[in-house]
Amino acid sequence: MREHSTPRLVDVPPQTNVTDLLLRQARKSSDPALFSRPDGQDGWTDVPASAFLADVRALAKGLVASGVGPGDRVGIMSRTRYEWSLVDFAVWFAGAVSVPIYETSAPQQVAWNLSDSGAVALVVEAARHEEVFRRAAEGEDLSAVQHVWRMEDDGLEALRAAGAGVDDDELEHRRAAAGLEDLATIIYTSGTTGRPKGCELTHGNFVELSDNALAALPEVAYEGARTIMFLPLAHVFARFISVLAVAAGTTVAHTPDLKNLLPDLQSYRPTFILAVPRVFEKVYNSAQLKAEAGGKGRIFAVAAETAVAWSRATEQGKVGLGLRLRHALFDRLVYGKLREAMGGRVKHAISGGGPLGERLGHFFHGIGLTVLEGYGLTETTAPITVNTPARIKIGTVGPPLPGNAVRIAEDGEVLARGVCVMRGYWKRPDLTEEAFEDGWFRTGDLGQLDDEGYLRITGRKKEIIVTASGKNVSPAMLEDRIRSHVLVSQCVVLGDNRPFISALITLDEDALPGWAEQHGLPASTTAAQAAEHETVLAEVQRVVDAANTTVSQAEQIKAFRIAPTDFTEAAGHLTPSLKLRRARVLKDFGDLVEQIYAQPRP
Repeated sequence: MREHSTPRLVDVPPQTNVTDLLLRQARKSSDPALFSRPDGQDGWTDVPASAFLADVRALAKGLVASGVGPGDRVGIMSRTRYEWSLVDFAVWFAGAVSVPIYETSAPQQVAWNLSDSGAVALVVEAARHEEVFRRAAEGEDLSAVQHVWRMEDDGLEALRAAGAGVDDDELEHRRAAAGLEDLATIIYTSGTTGRPKGCELTHGNFVELSDNALAALPEVAYEGARTIMFLPLAHVFARFISVLAVAAGTTVAHTPDLKNLLPDLQSYRPTFILAVPRVFEKVYNSAQLKAEAGGKGRIFAVAAETAVAWSRATEQGKVGLGLRLRHALFDRLVYGKLREAMGGRVKHAISGGGPLGERLGHFFHGIGLTVLEGYGLTETTAPITVNTPARIKIGTVGPPLPGNAVRIAEDGEVLARGVCVMRGYWKRPDLTEEAFEDGWFRTGDLGQLDDEGYLRITGRKKEIIVTASGKNVSPAMLEDRIRSHVLVSQCVVLGDNRPFISALITLDEDALPGWAEQHGLPASTTAAQAAEHETVLAEVQRVVDAANTTVSQAEQIKAFRIAPTDFTEAAGHLTPSLKLRRARVLKDFGDLVEQIYAQPRP
């Protein structure tokens, strides 16, 4: 199959925007809890839709009174927390456009996001984020940013107070002005040029995709369902699910520190979670290590094999009596305890941001947690496709959600069209034109459609790295900075579907003799010898450290290896124009790459 579309299930009036999703819940007699906040005593306090709406309006009035106009851009830089969504909706109620910024971003990244978007204000979480902004402003003209408010230290109180004199009618006029085609947010994503591109996501992207996704996933998100958010809200995946939850009347809690995830899961007891593959890997690995430490490693290994076998057999509709009995036994001994560790009520987990892998998918399905793997990009408001509880094919990323379509181009590239696809790239009509082909968005990924329209991703056409934790990383900027050192010839940044970013580096064999003499090494030192010498390793480490200061923590190179020989055109590592052939490099130096990831995470 070369193309598959899923008809939309919900038609949305054109003069609708994201704020209408909140009003929908606040007008219900049930006044559902949309959020839940820690009560400071290992419990949670629900925030009903009416209370959330009142606070959103108060903050939105503060934005209006402070000069934020219709269509103005407002940055949000914070960890995942309740106030993130509060500010997000306040920006929309004021008729403005939000610009999320990863809280781990380097000053240069903050400067680019704010200057390129033309942001007039910024809301940060804490003093440390405000300091990053100050440093960003030292190297870039950010004079357009007239206000910086903090979430902590009662910083939002000043914003609420500022709006006390704004009339309700004025705010309602601002709130209702935007329609489906109007801009809701600009989310910056890594580009092959090294400069992030601003993806223009509209109110229609969020509203139409949310309502149609809810129609396809009624067993997952509904009034009374509960989820806990621990992925960064600056990431489109978490951001979309956050809006989807408001559309559904689902209750959302937040836990910004993964160290608290396990106790928070147990106290909050969500009904579904969303995570990237790395989280599922860590859950599995920690369970395995705990079992081995307790002398029950063999039991866990057999239980894991049984879970996978049961899931595969269930998928084929052929579960034998012996397998059924073993599965029931391990459900009492192992699986039930794993479910209790996640709160005991989790039925579904939505996985995105990178491929999960069939074995992990079958394992979690086998222990009673149905993983709904999906696929999408920032440019598609997160999901284009997703497996639904009605029909799951583990190893695929499901069929298109209602209102969307997937086509496989002649070269195998996955093309997308529908309510999920962005309007274009901010201020870059040239890149927008390049990204579309006859109305279809070019994802840069390779895939296949089966005869039922389920998509399987087979590779990446472009070179953007997606780590196992779902972080998008552009290697170009890091590679360029490292290659600029006299001792370095080539650099390949690695990390696709890996737990961290690393690099494979080669030495400039022409520059090596002179550098070696200057640093107390024999001029006759070969590249292979230098690759293992502590003086050379220390120097390259300094180069890597300097490059790391230009990117966020998640994008930083955590480990590297120096190859014993340089990459050459003769060996097939370089094109005639000296561009890297990454696949050939990874093939020829695969053992060195595996050495990096065989070690404990730095």
